[in-house]
Amino acid sequence: MGRMFADVQPAVKKETKKVAIGTFVCVILMWAVFGIGHLAVPEQIPFDYTVILAGFIGGVVAVLNFFLMGLTVQKAVNTDEKTAKTRLKFSQSLRSAGMFLVIALCVLFKDYFNIVTLLVPLFFPRIAI
Repeated sequence: MGRMFADVQPAVKKETKKVAIGTFVCVILMWAVFGIGHLAVPEQIPFDYTVILAGFIGGVVAVLNFFLMGLTVQKAVNTDEKTAKTRLKFSQSLRSAGMFLVIALCVLFKDYFNIVTLLVPLFFPRIAI
C-alpha cells in the first residue's frame, strides 16, 4: 500500500487528510441530526442502517473525488497549458461519471441506502476546505 502512494506529493496527502477529517465530522453531525429528527418525528425521519451506510459511502466518494482531483492537478502542473486543461477536463468528466455511477447504483438498490444521506456528504468537502 505504501508503494501505491509513493508518487503522491505531500501537499495532496495533507489536504486530502484535512478534507477527509472535515467530511467525516460533517457526516457524523448529519447522522446526529437524523437521529435527533428521528426521535422527534420517527414516522417522517428514518434512522437505521440505510442512513449510516449511505452516509459512509457518500463520505468516501466525496473524499475519493477530492483525492483524485488532487492527483490530477499534481500531474497537470508538470505539463504545458493545453495538455493540463485537457487532462483536468477529462479527469472532471471521469470523476463525475464515477460519482453518478455510485449514486445510480444506490438509487437502484434504494432499499439499502438512504438517498438523502448519500447525496448530502458529496457537498461536505466544500465545507471542509
